[in-house]
Formats: sequence, C-alpha cells, structure tokens
Amino acid sequence: MASAGALITDSVLVVAAEAYSRVVDPTGRSTAVLFGDGAGAVVLRAGRAAEPGALLAYDLGSDGEGAELIRIPGPREQPTGDRWFAMAGRKVYLRAIEQMAHSALRVVKDCGWSPETIDLLVPHQANARIADALARRLGLPPERMAWELARTGNTAAASIPLALAGALATRTLAPGARTALTAFGGGLSWASTALIWPQLTAVSSEL
Repeated sequence: MASAGALITDSVLVVAAEAYSRVVDPTGRSTAVLFGDGAGAVVLRAGRAAEPGALLAYDLGSDGEGAELIRIPGPREQPTGDRWFAMAGRKVYLRAIEQMAHSALRVVKDCGWSPETIDLLVPHQANARIADALARRLGLPPERMAWELARTGNTAAASIPLALAGALATRTLAPGARTALTAFGGGLSWASTALIWPQLTAVSSEL
C-alpha cells in the first residue's frame, strides 16, 4: 500500500468563489447593482483524448497593460479612502468582447469546428450587453448562450460554473453538445476551452 505522501490521483477538484459584497461600494450604482457573491466547483479527471468531456483545445492570454482597468486598491491606498473595487466600464466592455470573441474562435478553429456548429456557448457572466455583442460576433442565436446573470449577478470567477449548473438544471446542456467556454477578467486576462459535453451521473445546482 502506498504511503499518504506517495498518493497519486487522477482527479482534481476545481473551486471558484467570489465575495464581492466585501469589496464593492454599497452606494456605488456602477458596481453594487452588478456584482454578486457566488461559488462553484467541478471535478476534472485524467482520461482519453477521444472520450466525451475531454478538453479538446484551450486558449489563455493576458495583457498587463490593462491592469488598472479592473482593480481593488491595496492596503497602502486604503487609508486615503480609496478602498473599493473599481472598473473602467466602457474600456472593459470593449476589451472583453474583443478578447473573448477572438479566444473562443481560436479554440473552435483548433477543434475543427465552425462557430455555427457550437451547441452552447458558456461565457463569463458579466452583463447582457457583452453577451449580446459576443453572440453577434460569433454568429450565434441567443438560445445557444448559457445565461444566469439575472439570477446571480456578475460572480466573476464563479460565473461559468454557475452558468453550467443552470444550463444542466434546465436541460439546456445535454450529453453530446459541442460546448465552448470563454472568460475575461482582471489582469487583464482571458481564457477559452471547448469540449463535447459528457454524460454525468450526478449534478448539483443551488442557484
């Protein structure tokens, strides 16, 4: 029997959580009404490249020149009263659409798909205008977008797991669906991946 120190597993638990209520100015109309607290988790395991659920392609990117567009002041700035989350809304909006569209298209191309063959796109749940613009850029109808923002708010890192849970609960996402995920956030950073959705034995959704 292997010792605990030598334990090797083929599965990992990935957890994403956000508590924006701690950093958003409750009186700020440009942020307080948009962001929400949330958490989501998914289990990933090692498998075969050809089986459903395998990550077929991925794209990662970042641009540090946009770091000041989304920020939370550090401890040295907070004594001056500048302590709340801040975002340059218009600039972030334009960058989010551009980078998520390009990133999603890259993974779709790497899979040998075309945008119109995507069964469900699961984007970062930022706001409806970004989602609508992203759908137009990819040529997708609204019904092929997973969307939970109205119920959850923008939960940033937790938004894609929550959107997946919502799509599974409503049967919008079914085994065999060509699925693309794309996200954008602070840093600035972005990422996309694509997979054929697998048959799951259990699903939990508490939205």
